[in-house]
Order: sequence, then C-alpha cells, then structure tokens
Amino acid sequence: MQSATHDYYRILGLSRTASADDIKKAFRRLARQYHPDLHSGVKKPEMEKKFKELNEAHEVLSDPDKRRKYDQYGTQWEQADAYAKSRAQRGARGHGRSQTPQSGRTSSGYGGGDFSEFFESLFGGRGRDEVPRQYAVQGEDVETEVDLSLRDIVSGITKRVSLTESVSCSSCQGHGSQRGRTCQTCFGSGATREHKTIEVKIPAGVVDGTRMRVGGKGRPGLNGGKRGDLYLHIKIRPDQVFRQQGSDLHATLPVWPWEAALGAEVMAPTVGEPVRVKIPPGSRADSKLRLKGKGLPTASGGAGDLFLTLQIVMPSSLSDEARVLYEQLAKQPHPDPRAEVIARSQRE
Repeated sequence: MQSATHDYYRILGLSRTASADDIKKAFRRLARQYHPDLHSGVKKPEMEKKFKELNEAHEVLSDPDKRRKYDQYGTQWEQADAYAKSRAQRGARGHGRSQTPQSGRTSSGYGGGDFSEFFESLFGGRGRDEVPRQYAVQGEDVETEVDLSLRDIVSGITKRVSLTESVSCSSCQGHGSQRGRTCQTCFGSGATREHKTIEVKIPAGVVDGTRMRVGGKGRPGLNGGKRGDLYLHIKIRPDQVFRQQGSDLHATLPVWPWEAALGAEVMAPTVGEPVRVKIPPGSRADSKLRLKGKGLPTASGGAGDLFLTLQIVMPSSLSDEARVLYEQLAKQPHPDPRAEVIARSQRE
C-alpha cells in the first residue's frame, strides 16, 4: 500500500483519541460524500483521489495493530515494521550473519550496508533506539448552528454555545486499560466525552446564513498543536410581525377607515420601542409609509429602513351611533370604486 503524506486522522476528520466506532462512522459518512460514482465531469478525478485517501486511512486506522504502529511511527510505519521484523529474523539466525573485514558491520542485503543505517536515514538520522519525534497536529474545527431573533441582531448579543468534545480519559490516561484490565470509565477507548458551554459575542447586523469564525474554540490539538476553530452558522428565526429584506424590514400597520380618510397619528411597531407616525389624509389600502433608519444595522455602520403597509380594517361590530354615521355617508354622492376594475376586465 502506498504511504500517504497526509495525516490519516485529519483525512477522516478525527482526533487521535477517536474510538473504533468513531473511525467507522467517519469513514462511512465521508465515503458517501466523496464516492466517485456520485460525481461527474471535472470533479470526478478529484473525488477518486479523495476516495483513495479515505480508503487508505480507514484500512490503517481500523486495524488495531496497524493503528498502533502508525501512531508510533507515522506514515513510515510500514518501513519501521519491516525493519523490526528483519532485526528479529537476523537475531534468530545469528549464525548466518557475515562480517565485513573493514568495518565489522552486518550485511543486510541493502546494498551491503547496515540495515540500521537505512532505518536511521529513513527517520532523519535518529538512532535506532530513539523514539520518533511526535509532530504537533492542529485540532479539528467545530461547526454548529445558532438561532437568533431579529431583535438579537439589532444591538448584538452574547450567546451561550454548548459543545461536546473527546478528551483523553483521566482514569487510564488515554491508555484504555488499568492494571491489565479494560478501563471501566472509557471502556477501552482511551477517551471520554466532555460537555462545556462557552459564551460567544454575536455582532450587531449579522445576516441570515453567515458563517462566523471564532478562533481557538474548536477541538484541542495534539502534541502541542493549537486548537481548531469554532464556526457558527447564523440562522435568523422568522418573526411574527416583521419580514426581513436585507437590512430593511416590512410590516403591516392596521388603520380604521376614518383614520385613513381623515388622517391621524398612531403608534407603530419597530424592532425597538413603538414610535408615533402620521397617517396622511386620504391614505389608501396597501399604501406604504417609510421610517428611515428603523430597519436592521448594516455592515457600514448605518441602518436599513422600516416600511409599513397600511391595512384598512373594519370594526367587528357597529354601535347604533356608528351605524347612523355610515348610513349618512352611504347617502353622499361618490363614484363607484368597482367601475374601473369592471371596465378593465371588459377590455382584456
């Protein structure tokens, strides 16, 4: 099998404390995502390469023995394993070794040189008994969704975000066993789940669909590697009163017939405190009032507008006095409001 230059754990999106079940689930999820048969065109070769990497990582990490060697030696684990087996074989048949007169070194079949030289050159000149250097690995990124209301984004808000991460088992120090027995805290996985809550400040004016990065709040790194990042997917909940359109807001403002006809000052809703607005005399249904700067904050530091659509409503019941007034109004001469619609329907 060809050794990959990538980190098998990062290929599968896992930490080094991942359990066998985590590895299996990650592989299945990613295999469905990158399977070449599900892609076509220019992306297919890229998916084939990615799928090959996934298979290679899964083949090594799903095998406990291979995974142990990989954790110890990294991507050179196969060469290190071959060296260890060669040493064992040469030790078992010591009578078959030959000494070179010049140096007294053992011939290994690798161009007449000592096998240990090959091993040392493979691992950068370290002695054969020296433990290979552990490379720092950055922690994984974490993504989660945050629901906000329109009022949350007017002035910004601090949200509490709950996270779950895999940490080394404190009982067995990540070994999976204690005194030769399976650890009963982590059940042999070497890791446990830790729940924590962090506070994140959401700035004013954030829009729906924003992917917000919070640096250093992801999974912890390995061997001194820095933490990954936290990414928040912002979702704005639908509002019962306001409809958002960019930084502008739209709402319906109910008015009585006499307020529309005569004009009036009425209270209108905003995402903050209600404000008093003027209804112009002779206002018609569905006409709009614009309240400048009463919308949502913008990235430039300003604010959008609030548009109020007038909705003329009728009383649910009429008093005797009101009925008399409506009867008097009905007797007044006025054009038929339906005449224009009927005429247009005949022309079309």
